[in-house]
Amino acid sequence: MHVSHVFNTCFLLGGAVYSQEFLPTYESIPEGAVELPDITVELPDIASCFYPQAEFNGKSDSLFFNDGVRRIDFVLVYEDEDMKEIDKNRMFQKRKVSASLMKMGMELEAARSVVDEKLLFVKVHMPWDMLCTYAEVLHIKMPIQPNDLSTTSSTFNFLSCITKHFYPSEDLIAKETEYFTAPFEKDRLEYFYVKDRDLFFTPSMRSRMAYYILSRAPYEVRGNIKKFGVTKLLDGGVYKAAYPLHDCRFNVRSKEDECPNERYLLYNEWAHPKSFYKMQPLDLIRKYYGEKIGIYFAWLGFYTAMLALAAIVGLACFIYGYMTQETSTWSKEVCDPLIGGNIVMCPQCDKECTYWRLNSTCESSKKLCIFDNYGTLVFAVFMAIWVTVFLEFWKRYQAELEYEWDTVEFLEQEEQPRPEYEAKCNHERINPVTRVKENVPYTACGRCIRVSLGIGTVLFWIVLILASVVAIIVYRLAVFFSFSTRLQSDLKELEPFKEYVTAQMATSVTASIISFVVIMVLNILYERVAIWITDFELPRTKTDYENSLTLKMFLFQFVNYYSSCFYIAFVKGKVVGYPGQPVYLLGKYRNEECDPGGCLIELTTQLTVIMGGKAIWNNIQEVLLPWMKNLIFRYCTRVGSEKVIPRWEQDYQLQPIGKLGLFYEYLEMVIQFGFVTLFVASFPLAPVLALVNNLFEIRVDAWKIITQFRRMVPEKAQDIGAWQPILQGVAILAVASNAMIIAFTSDMIPRLVYYWSFSVYPYGDHSSHTMQGYINNTLSVFDIQDFSNKISLSYFRYRDFRYPPGHHRQYEYSIYYWHVIAAKMAFIIVVEHIVYLTKFVLSYVIPDVPYTVREQIKREKYLSQVILHETNLKLVTKRLKPLGGDYDQPNQP
Repeated sequence: MHVSHVFNTCFLLGGAVYSQEFLPTYESIPEGAVELPDITVELPDIASCFYPQAEFNGKSDSLFFNDGVRRIDFVLVYEDEDMKEIDKNRMFQKRKVSASLMKMGMELEAARSVVDEKLLFVKVHMPWDMLCTYAEVLHIKMPIQPNDLSTTSSTFNFLSCITKHFYPSEDLIAKETEYFTAPFEKDRLEYFYVKDRDLFFTPSMRSRMAYYILSRAPYEVRGNIKKFGVTKLLDGGVYKAAYPLHDCRFNVRSKEDECPNERYLLYNEWAHPKSFYKMQPLDLIRKYYGEKIGIYFAWLGFYTAMLALAAIVGLACFIYGYMTQETSTWSKEVCDPLIGGNIVMCPQCDKECTYWRLNSTCESSKKLCIFDNYGTLVFAVFMAIWVTVFLEFWKRYQAELEYEWDTVEFLEQEEQPRPEYEAKCNHERINPVTRVKENVPYTACGRCIRVSLGIGTVLFWIVLILASVVAIIVYRLAVFFSFSTRLQSDLKELEPFKEYVTAQMATSVTASIISFVVIMVLNILYERVAIWITDFELPRTKTDYENSLTLKMFLFQFVNYYSSCFYIAFVKGKVVGYPGQPVYLLGKYRNEECDPGGCLIELTTQLTVIMGGKAIWNNIQEVLLPWMKNLIFRYCTRVGSEKVIPRWEQDYQLQPIGKLGLFYEYLEMVIQFGFVTLFVASFPLAPVLALVNNLFEIRVDAWKIITQFRRMVPEKAQDIGAWQPILQGVAILAVASNAMIIAFTSDMIPRLVYYWSFSVYPYGDHSSHTMQGYINNTLSVFDIQDFSNKISLSYFRYRDFRYPPGHHRQYEYSIYYWHVIAAKMAFIIVVEHIVYLTKFVLSYVIPDVPYTVREQIKREKYLSQVILHETNLKLVTKRLKPLGGDYDQPNQP
């Protein structure tokens, strides 16, 4: 037996034991403390001196202290060090934290682990007075009276017999009573709607207040340096975990009378695969996990519902293209052996590539017609309007949730500073609003340096991404030329070019896969850099922190994910010269040309690979990894079936939520939103794939947070934060992007120009237009005698609009080229202005806040004013009456 450490006199206060030795900052013993005799304890039981230990009472789902009365609001977990390995500094920090918590009024109780005796679980309880105090500090809004405004009945009530099957069962999840609320004030408790003190503050509110205190509990003070907060102690390994409790097991209803079984209800009515068709119980999600989690799932559900309409139109556009691919005039001409079979095309590289016949690209030409047709143009315009309607109606829906969830007046000044910010406030300044001295962590010059360093680092990484894109382009060229050296150059055989087309497709696919791998690797590296930069900038509040990190990560992800797509859409094949004077990259490689079927097919391939690969990778990362970790942990810590594991230890066996919480969930969806909107003109099936993915994503995210992760600390949130302006920016960019894809990447505009300007059928009948002859019209002629390779041909063709040999301006751009360019620019300008005007009108016509919500907000403010403020005014008036008479009566003579 190792002895022992002899403590100074210990004291008992509020059911918790602590020693004066680890309360050096106290000037005196707290009032109400009871002195205990000197005690000597073994070091493994060192915790017993600063919080009492209690034997587990055998109730596996108990949410209370051992006395069954005091509710557990938070749990801290640490490991008792052995005598030989003990870290005295860690022990001192734990003592200080415990003393600070108890000094602030918290009650603590410890319990040994059933599985591992070295683990100690410290249960934290907040008494009623403490809850009232911190509810006022955090401006938590509480009910003052039931909502007395009549609700308007829906027009579609007659369909309730059908729609009720798509909602969670009201027998299990009852509809919550609506209340008018006001910020809680401890001195005016009698004006609030308090039916039961134990149920007045919900478990999520209690956990939020407990975490607020824990994140500010000091554990070391050295001069001007203050160290506090359980977050840093978790990072340093002093504590192994800190979390609020789930209320029961997700798949078994608790038999405890006090347990609301909300986790069980959420699993069965929301996360279980059998409930995939049901609407989300958002009120219960918000009640259990807090507003921040609730607003994420509300946004994801709304986005998915709106995607259904886009998916239907996109699928119809795809089916139209698929049905017309065989009847397309230009596709027929390419495949016709008398037209495409007689057209000999220029080699696509200098020495190794062979001549080829146009009808070799028959299959790729048909595939191109599936995505490049007039239906795509209509769909692109539809999506530009859809994205505006989506954002405007989301604002309305978000306004309703803000009112229902009491976040309408959630202002930035109500949000408390981050503990990391407060710990480094060692500079003084005059507050520009209050004109009072306050402490800040840096001077104006220091802030400028921090921000400049952050901007410089982000720009460096963006340049690094662009360098990786160039490297992949070089890879594509090198592999393409490598394939080309193996091809035969027999003009009479068509098989060599079929091999060439296959090689080019293989190059495109492998380059897309490599691009995806590079994207994933750079994401992992940049994530750590972005977090380090944001930590260095030291934002004041958590919202500021998340907004700063969101902007950095999105800028990086935007370039990382979309740069290859923008290259294929707007750069590749645009500057290649012509056979006599090709353009070279890095002075060595001939600039890359588009696939014979066009760059649109390659863009579609790139989008499919990235969207599909990203969805698969995210599901592996989000679902399979936590499940495997929990399975391994349970296997390594398995105990006999006769042992009962308490609620707090069951939760400890789950995976912890990362520091960034929902950040990656939002980022995943916003990147997907970009693919759906920015490049939808090239891939009308993108909304369909996104819809299918999101239907799984909602349930997978729900299953994950309910079954595989510890309960998140509830947080307040008014909206989706910095993601809202990012979505609006993507929506604006999507209009220009799709207009430019149709103008410069597809063959839509050249076809329209030919149809309306150059095609007259037959014999000058201007009333009838046709697309016959389009293929021949879009291919220029090059004299073989002007080419370095000599064969028995007089000329070959290439894709461009140039004058033929023998013309006085041979190989210069023809008049048709300038007509096409003018049409492309006119198309972009007209479409952009029409769509932007439509977006402006829609945003003006659709109000951001519904009328009924505005009325309810006014009513709530009025009641708050009457009940909480005018009542006190009347009390003051009554007290003044004996001194000055009746102030309610007119003046007497």
